Amino acid sequence: MKIFDAADFGKAVKERRKELGYTQKYLSDFTGYSTSFISELENGKPTIELERALRLANLLGIDVLMEVRGK
Repeated sequence: MKIFDAADFGKAVKERRKELGYTQKYLSDFTGYSTSFISELENGKPTIELERALRLANLLGIDVLMEVRGK
């Protein structure tokens, strides 16, 4: 899935969380991140903290890759 904005990123995180059968509460307990942070991330809030968002994606088994277009 190509990620073009915060909404795309949040959608990918939410889909993966649901695939794994995790609730936002479970992720909150496991990571120490608030459920409101997880909810805002999944809903595409554009001002979410990148470091925490990437760490959460990694914990869910999502690899985030950056590639130069056209290569």
